[in-house]
Parts: sequence; structure tokens; C-alpha cells
Amino acid sequence: MGRRRSSTAVNTLFGWIRRQSMKVKAFLGITSVLCSLVALKLLVRDQNHFFVASEAIHAAGIMVLIYKLTKQKTCSGLSLKTQELTAIFLAVRLYCSFVMEGDIHTVLDFATFVSTAWVIYMIRFKLKSTYIKELDNFPLYYLIVPSAFLAILIHPYTLHWRISRILWAFCVYLESVSVLPQLRLMQNAKMVEPVTAHYVFALGVARFLGFAHWILQVYETGGTYLLLVGSGYFWVPIVLLSELVQTFILADFCYYYVKSVMDGQLLMRLSSPV
Repeated sequence: MGRRRSSTAVNTLFGWIRRQSMKVKAFLGITSVLCSLVALKLLVRDQNHFFVASEAIHAAGIMVLIYKLTKQKTCSGLSLKTQELTAIFLAVRLYCSFVMEGDIHTVLDFATFVSTAWVIYMIRFKLKSTYIKELDNFPLYYLIVPSAFLAILIHPYTLHWRISRILWAFCVYLESVSVLPQLRLMQNAKMVEPVTAHYVFALGVARFLGFAHWILQVYETGGTYLLLVGSGYFWVPIVLLSELVQTFILADFCYYYVKSVMDGQLLMRLSSPV
């Protein structure tokens, strides 16, 4: 009985939000983000834990895909192009992590890269007949070329080799837009299967934690973190912008995901661009 009342209250809340204007929705979204950032600031002492949690949640999302591919024997609804972009930026980040840091991030990136490579193998070969290539039609060079060009122009200035710094920037920029082919596929299909929805939601949570790390770093340094001497005057602002872009790309999807879960729906239907 209590659960039914709670579900009704949540549905009423979502219904009220849906009826509001875009300005009100934007205000509510910004307010929710700020409240979440304040809560994270109070609960988490070391902001580096956000990156670890982000990578762990991303890895968990890949595990969800592996479950879909092994148990359901289908890759329907998955974007091969997003997985390929993910493998590219993970491979680059793994190299950068190995030569520049060599810590827990390296281990997590390696595990996620191997899992992603396996997912690509399954889609390309084992489950090729269930892959809907016509819906996965986002051109990869629209994302790879601009990311590479921007990385050459704007990258961190550290004591490491210049090529390593450019590659580091490249993987940051590519990661921020790597989910776009998956969102395009879901929009073309007009429907999102549960497992795919769980995976994309995990990406949304992971990106929010990464965004929280940078925002809280800027806050704690009184804004001077944006202009760190020796790190490139444009590097940190561009990284922050990249995290912000990916967070907002996924925010709308995450809203409909939570609504569908609260409504007890197994499939998500998309009637407008994500």
C-alpha cells in the first residue's frame, strides 16, 4: 500500500514537471544539479574519488551489455559506433594513464577497455545478424576529426611529452561526445530496450560524477583552478566545458529513464530528440 502511494506521488511529480515551460524545467534541472553538488561536497572529502567512481560505474555499464550479449544473444539497440569510439578513447587514455600516472585509474581503464573490445567483437562477428546497421548511422569522422583538431590546439602543458599531452586531450574530447551515436540510434528506433537503457543511464551517472569533480575543484580554489599556470590557460575551462556538454547530452535521457522506471515500464519510448 505504501509503495503504491509512493509511486503515485512520484508519477504526479513527473506529470507536473512535464507540464511546465522549458524555462521552469531548466531552472529545476539546474537547481537539482546544484543540490547534488552540495551533497557530494559534504559527503566526499577527496574529489579524486569521483573519477574512480565514474570509471567503476562505466565498467558496470559495460557489464550490463555483456549480460545482454551473453544471455539474450542479441545486440539489437546497441550502437557499434559508440562502442568503437569508447574503445578508441579508452585505449588512448590507458596509454596516457600508464605513462603519466600508473594508478587505480589504469587498472579500471584496462578492465573497461578489454570489456569494450569484447562487446565490439560480439557485435561485429558473433551477433552480427542482430545488429541494425541502418539505424546506427552517425558518421564517426564528425566526432573524431574535431576532437583531434581541438586536442592539437588546446591541451595541458606539463612535463610530459607533447604527443602524450595531445593524446590526453584527445581522449577527453572524444569521450565527451562518444555517446552521440548511441543516442542517435535510439532516436531512430523510437524505442529503448531495458538493458540498453540501463547502460546509457550508467554513462549519465558516470559523466555527472566526472563533472562534479571539476566543478568542486574550481569551487575549492576560488576559481583559480580555471587558470592554473603550467596547465594551459584554456585547458581546464575546455575540459569543464566537455564534461558539461556530455552531462547535458545525457541529462534528458536520464530524466525519461527515471520516469520509465518509476512508471514500471520495461521499454522506453522516445518521441522527440534525446
